[in-house]
Amino acid sequence: MRLKDKVCIVTGGGSGIGRATALLFAGEGARLLVVDKRNAQAVAAECAAKGAQAIAVEADVAVGADVKRVMETTVERFRRLDVLVNNAGYGIPGSVVETDEDAWDALMAVNVRGVFLCSKYAIPIMKRNGGGTIVNTASVVAAVGIADRAAYCASKGAVAALTRAIAIDHVGDGVRCNAIAPGTIDTPYFDEILKKSADPAATRKALAARQLLGRLGTPEEVAAGILFLASDESCFATGTILTLDGGMTAQ
Repeated sequence: MRLKDKVCIVTGGGSGIGRATALLFAGEGARLLVVDKRNAQAVAAECAAKGAQAIAVEADVAVGADVKRVMETTVERFRRLDVLVNNAGYGIPGSVVETDEDAWDALMAVNVRGVFLCSKYAIPIMKRNGGGTIVNTASVVAAVGIADRAAYCASKGAVAALTRAIAIDHVGDGVRCNAIAPGTIDTPYFDEILKKSADPAATRKALAARQLLGRLGTPEEVAAGILFLASDESCFATGTILTLDGGMTAQ
């Protein structure tokens, strides 16, 4: 019960890594707010079935009013906030030449502005309670580029840099901030990428092969890393980018 009675927000909690994180946290004794634009209610119900106190909040992390509502709901329901997992995010294909300007702005709004807004409004609540922990979902592409994902690479590089900045600025407030950097993970979003491929089976095989372990990661494996960073087990870590990529970046 590594999160017993801790109040935790998981953004992008409706699917993939966010859902796996919420379910794992539920089993570790957390009190949860599952935040997403879709499927939040279903995941909150799954968490409740594990015995956790869990509520769903439909919100867009790129919208300041929505984020404020999430934080207000947290305080009204639980009176405190201990852990914020900034997981909401997505990717789009394209080089800088091919990427549409509006599509770039929309992705940055969720992937970067969302981390900024959630952290901005969460930290004062954490500070009042003596501190807390923020875990951001970055990516290995923050350190090594990949082809045809210019906007996504830029956004995750920003998340990694923002993680370090938050850690430095708020250590005196008792707030730790770290990030998880997954490699290629088998999520519903990954399935959407495959559907757009001319040969989904060949694409899956090629993407799996770029990991030393020869396979894709699972949302549950990434959630385990997020749990470590969220719990007191990682109390000496702040400003850390924890890579879980099956050896992708070791080559």
